[in-house]
Amino acid sequence: MATEIKLETGGSVWKVLVETGEEVKAGQMLFILEVMKMEVPYEAPAAGKVSAVFITEGDVVEEDQLALTLDQD
Repeated sequence: MATEIKLETGGSVWKVLVETGEEVKAGQMLFILEVMKMEVPYEAPAAGKVSAVFITEGDVVEEDQLALTLDQD
């Protein structure tokens, strides 16, 4: 089952901490957005494998934009 991680707000991508194919644990940091000079971390909602990453560091992103997909067992 694939889980889509969408952005809750617009901003700029400060750090992407995972790559396609990487195994992640529940609660592991996936990426960090910068929103109005504040860091907004996004964590994995469950354990799984990153199947695709749609953002890169420096991107300007919008609310509800798809950031990555996570395949869960």
